[in-house]
Amino acid sequence: MPRPFLTARWRNLLNLTYAVPPETLEPHCPDGVELEVQDGESFVSLVGFDFEDTRVFGVPWPGYRHFPELNLRFYVRYEGERGVVFVGEYVPKRLVAWMARGIYNEPYTYAPMKRAERIGEGRRSYWLGIRRGGETHSFTVETNDASPSVPSEDTPAYFFKEHEWGFGEGHRGATRRYRVDHPQWATYDPVDVSLDLDYGVLYGEKWAFLNDAEPRHTIFAEGSDVAVYPSEVL
Repeated sequence: MPRPFLTARWRNLLNLTYAVPPETLEPHCPDGVELEVQDGESFVSLVGFDFEDTRVFGVPWPGYRHFPELNLRFYVRYEGERGVVFVGEYVPKRLVAWMARGIYNEPYTYAPMKRAERIGEGRRSYWLGIRRGGETHSFTVETNDASPSVPSEDTPAYFFKEHEWGFGEGHRGATRRYRVDHPQWATYDPVDVSLDLDYGVLYGEKWAFLNDAEPRHTIFAEGSDVAVYPSEVL
């Protein structure tokens, strides 16, 4: 097995999943990758979380170890393997965005971002904000401070949070995949989420319809250590 390209701890993972027509996502599918469809619907998720103790090939870069990310992703299969494809990903580190685009052609964009976490009085809250288009877009998560639990494999929470593979297109158009390794994530319940963001501004006018859509599933996971392995051409 190759050495991980990146290791980190991912925490405070919010996943808001929406049902969308498959034709919305099909143009974004890399060649050879099959769009996940259930009962005529496909799914796209807004995911926000924290990177902690980030290391590239085992090396911690000062100033680049702790930062949040916000992304929009959807779900696919390749020869029976389940994975995700990213529509867009934001980080508050210019070098991280430049490297991800330059080396792997991942759709990363730099934007100023802030996050805040509060634990006390039996409650846990997490806030993530991003500056884009002259305004601040944000979400707030509220949940109990009770111990999270791992959902069973027959639940939507398991389906939308457990994916081993990421897929994308290289600079020459070839389909690439990379593996993300982590234990099964425990999730909090119940979860209350407040949104104050514009999908059209963040990800393009094509996605503005999500501003009026209700999430089909809401997940807030504790997170864990992760390892991301170098990509390969399919």
